[in-house]
Parts: sequence; structure tokens; C-alpha cells
Amino acid sequence: MAELREVVYVDGVRTAFGRATPDGYFAKTRADDMAVKAVSDILRRNPQLPHEKIDDVVFAATAQVGDQGLTLGRDVALLAGLPKSVPGFAVDRMCAGALTATTAGAGEIAMGAADVVLVGGVEHMGHHPMGEDVDFNPRFIAERIVDESAAVMGQTAENLHDAFPHLTKEDADTYAVESQRKAGKAWEDGVMDGIVVPMSVFTDDGWTVASRDQFLRPDTTMEALAGLRTPFRAGGRVTAGNSAGLTDGATAALIASAAAAEELGLEPKMRLASFAYTGVEPELMGLGPVPATHKVLERAGIGVDDIDLFELNEPFAVQVLTWCDGVGVAPDDPRLNPYGGAIACGHPLAATGVRLMAQLARGFRDRPGSRYGLTALCIGLGMGAAVLWENLQNGG
Repeated sequence: MAELREVVYVDGVRTAFGRATPDGYFAKTRADDMAVKAVSDILRRNPQLPHEKIDDVVFAATAQVGDQGLTLGRDVALLAGLPKSVPGFAVDRMCAGALTATTAGAGEIAMGAADVVLVGGVEHMGHHPMGEDVDFNPRFIAERIVDESAAVMGQTAENLHDAFPHLTKEDADTYAVESQRKAGKAWEDGVMDGIVVPMSVFTDDGWTVASRDQFLRPDTTMEALAGLRTPFRAGGRVTAGNSAGLTDGATAALIASAAAAEELGLEPKMRLASFAYTGVEPELMGLGPVPATHKVLERAGIGVDDIDLFELNEPFAVQVLTWCDGVGVAPDDPRLNPYGGAIACGHPLAATGVRLMAQLARGFRDRPGSRYGLTALCIGLGMGAAVLWENLQNGG
């Protein structure tokens, strides 16, 4: 049996993330066209890659219906003008969709079944609200397989506050303010210019360019957040200010075997070192990244102190705080989300994983002495994902 091959991350991009509302950037734009835009820019940025050398296209969506259905990977490949010989498929692991697309593609590469794979995710939450057209099996509740609150992500976040009462609303708001500040600085410093690809979109006011995240509010203050309502529970602690907004967006990344990257003249930025998925109680789904992080570090034989950068999704501030508690990282640790996170930019479910990867690759570039980085997130119905990466931009 052949040895497993090394898998490298070459490049990753995303659209701006727009509000999932009738006045959001992408209200009149198809989801698959958003995905095509991300893929097209990956191809433009890597002109040395012959399109016929792409062995597969793996794309994720949580709502695999309508304009983000139709075996999305193949749909996007054809619409992006790739040769008809290039296959594709779709995956769904909710918020970990793009990460799962990446690890699925990586498995093909590691086994020698592919050399170059395009991966990504898209979620048009304006067209397909979370849970729409989902027929939950009544046994879930009737047989107490899961708590009823597990179906509403905001309620699971309130459950985390219940389970960890030392994590207060003030703590969550403090984290949210800092996420907005860091994201604003990242845009000012040009970090996002290398990650976010502008897209022309049609709106009620005519054509415009979606080029900046619509939820970005770098001037957010504690005072402003203190007065926001708690929609998931009277007197609760989860608000729109310390949560990620409902968003539309798409991401795409290029991964390859180390040998293929060298042969084709591609410039890899990271090596995939290990990954792990885990399950937790569905009503406490935000805990998922904690055991996933421990699992991937154990598999790699390293500790949390060996990680130089963390890109952790921020669906809710309290979820980040529980991860910090669970793995021993302070919420203000400079290694954690240096460019802000989903509280500032939004979380278009299946698309988010590649955003984390692209920001980690940029973080490695900005910190050439770094060796290991982690991308991690929680997943609906009680799961967690963590992917360990090694920096290939460390300047020798």
C-alpha cells in the first residue's frame, strides 16, 4: 500500500459577507454565482495551474436546495468554465462545511486519488434561512434524543451561559467589542485586500460592488451592547451584538499534494498536519471545538502552547469563551483571532471554514517565526471540528 502523501494549502479567498436581508449585498444574487466568483478568482490568482489538472471540486452548503443545490461542486465547476472532465460533489456538515470539503479533498490527495482539488463553501442565508424546509424527526423530542433547545443555535448559546455561569454577559460583550476592533484594524491595514474578492452585484439601487463586510462596526462600544435585547430568552445574555450576524457569502481554496504543487509552480502556504471531528451534547453544541482541539493536538503529539495562531469561529462570544476555558487560552491572547472574527464579519455557515484558513495563512505570513496554527469551529447538533496546519512561509 502506498504511503499517504502530504497535502498543502495553496490559496484561499472569499467574497465580502453581506447581510441576509432584502437590502443585503446578495439579495438579488444567486448562491452558486457567489461560489463561482470565489472559484474564478482562485484560478485568476494562480494562472500557472492548467484547469484540466484540477481533479475534483468539493463544495459545501448547509441548505442544499434551490440556488445552492444541484450537486454544488459539479454545478460550480461547470459554471466557472472548468473542463467538463473535472468532476465535483457537495458536502454538508453545517458550520464545518468548508472545513469538511477541505478534509474530504485532502483525503483524495493523501490517498493518491487526486493531485489538485478546489474546495469551498457557500451559504445564502437570505434565500435559505437556517432550518427552512427541514423536517425534524419528532423522535428527537418525543424520545428525548436531544433537548428541544438544540434546534435553535441562540438557545444553545444561552445554555452555555447556564452551564458556565462565570462567563457573564459582560465577558461576552467585552470579547465582541474586541473582535470588532481587530477586524476594523485588519481592514485598515489591508489584510483583507488579499483575502476578500470584490463582486459586482445588482441591488434595488442598481449595480454596486460588494467589497466590504456589511456587519463590520469597529466603533462598537460596551455601552451600545449593554442595551441590546436578548431575543432567545427574557433577561438572557446572548444579543445581536455578541453574536455573528446572519450572512450571505462564499469561499474557495486550492489544495494540492506537495509534489503536484512543486511540479506546477504553485506556492504552498500551509501543510495540513492533522484534523479531528467530535460530538458533544447537541444542546451545548458550542462546546464542540474543545474536545476536537484536544483530539487533534493529541494525535499530533503537541500541546496548546505549541500553537502559534488560532483561528476560531465566533458564532457567539460565549462559545469562544468556553473554548478558551476548555483549552487554557485567555480570550485576549494575541494568538487568538488576530484579525477579528465572525462577530464582526458574519458567519455564512458552510462558507466559514475557508475564511478561517485564509486568515490563518495570512497570519503565518505576518508572523514568519510561527510553526503551527489551528482552525476550529462548533457545529450544529453538537459537533466540533479542528484542523492543524503547519506554516510553510517561515522564511527558512
